[in-house]
Amino acid sequence: MILIAIVVCEVAFWVAIFAGLAARYLLRRPRLGGALLILAPVIDAVLLALVAVDLLGGETASWQHGLAAIYIGVSIAYGKRMVAWADAHFQHRFAGGPAPERFSGTRYTVKCWRDVLLTALAVVIAAATLGAIILLVNDPERTAALSGFFRILGIIFAIDFLWAVSYTIWPKKAARTLPAATTSR
Repeated sequence: MILIAIVVCEVAFWVAIFAGLAARYLLRRPRLGGALLILAPVIDAVLLALVAVDLLGGETASWQHGLAAIYIGVSIAYGKRMVAWADAHFQHRFAGGPAPERFSGTRYTVKCWRDVLLTALAVVIAAATLGAIILLVNDPERTAALSGFFRILGIIFAIDFLWAVSYTIWPKKAARTLPAATTSR
């Protein structure tokens, strides 16, 4: 049941984002677009409520409940950036905006370290969500599956940290532009 809720919430999240952007750029209704974009965090709250209701109703926690906590953490921490990314691409594609910038070198490395901070925030939010669920249910047997997720959160953070370290040591090179093709007739 929770896995279905996660999928539905993920789909609803992106539907809200794209509907908001479509209203903003295609329909030229920025206020409606803003209202639709505000639905994205509401969807996270709905998922959190569904997890709480499920577990307080007597269900035993499973990996799906842990996944929901990770989803909520990532969605809250990275939500603003995901919306900005989608906005820049949508504006470029449908409203004549500039092409989204592709980072390389030091700028990409700085972006990687900002991602480490966002990932740390996502991990803290997910860990707090897991901890709150464990405390709220107050039954170690029913929440045992959630304890393993703290290790997974550590692994997620470590991978992102190592990613940033690697681009600090070996900065990303700018994309090579291919010479213009010449046609001979």
